[in-house]
Amino acid sequence: MNKSFRWSCYYFLLLNMFLLHLTVRSQLTTDFYKSSCPNLTKIVRKEVIKAIMNEQRMAASLIRLHFHDCFVNGCDGSILLDGGDDFEKSAFPNINSVRGFDVIDTIKSSVESACSGVVSCADLVAIAARDSVLLSGGPSWSVLLGRRDGTISNGSLANVALPSPFDPLDTIVSKFTNAGLNLTDVVSLSGAHTIGRARCALFSNRLFNFSGTGSPDSTLDTTMLTDLQNLCPQTADGNTTAVLDRNSSDLFDNHYYKNLLNGKGLLSSDQILFSTDEANSTSKPIVQSYIDNSTLFFGDFVKSMIKMGNINPKTGSDGEIRKSCRVINS
Repeated sequence: MNKSFRWSCYYFLLLNMFLLHLTVRSQLTTDFYKSSCPNLTKIVRKEVIKAIMNEQRMAASLIRLHFHDCFVNGCDGSILLDGGDDFEKSAFPNINSVRGFDVIDTIKSSVESACSGVVSCADLVAIAARDSVLLSGGPSWSVLLGRRDGTISNGSLANVALPSPFDPLDTIVSKFTNAGLNLTDVVSLSGAHTIGRARCALFSNRLFNFSGTGSPDSTLDTTMLTDLQNLCPQTADGNTTAVLDRNSSDLFDNHYYKNLLNGKGLLSSDQILFSTDEANSTSKPIVQSYIDNSTLFFGDFVKSMIKMGNINPKTGSDGEIRKSCRVINS
């Protein structure tokens, strides 16, 4: 076999691998269930509406559920699986924090009644996240569908892969980069904090002894600081919640970024997008652009949600369509 022929075979193999990759990626389509479950989006929308009417905060919880699913093993519904300490539900970023599992169960039951064994739990989480944004006053988009459910839940990976509210900006950016996302995705997806609440345990580090200084975080608005100190005293258990977007907690808009301008970001990971030296040449200009242009924020947020929803999806014969979102099929 001559050298030229060997190289031809090599490039042919690479080309086939590339085309196979494109084929797998293209299996996610907006009309994936057009024939097999034509009323899918109506069924999901109905259940999400009921869930948000029952509890406004659930909209933010369903968006976060999608985020925390996609960052670990890709968007495969692995966060929904029940199990022990090594499962994602029990990981530090998720336990007693991630919510909405019962809502997904209800959606799954309704969908199964209409088209049994067809729709993955991973796709239901993605659709529910989109509907939660839309029903809170935010933008809509066509969700790419065709994901299959994973059979492994990795709590250890969740502990290191998911961004933490205590992480510095470079660590957060690095974790996004590891997932195939960029700085714009960091800032735009952080805008999901325009709705929802967070427990005192996730921001009390800013209220009394920030970074061992013996003083509160100097970037925190003084009036907001006083309010939060009263809400979250040092002797409390840390489970009381505060709104993430002060003065605009239930409407999906660009007010979150305006709060950062005024030192009113609730989590450290929110305010560092604007008020750190590193932010000056990285995230701060993006924040400022969203303050001035809500349409730009909405557009970038949609792009980032679609991009995030495409993190390592299982398609074709990979994975399964779970009968119950909480357990793998027997």
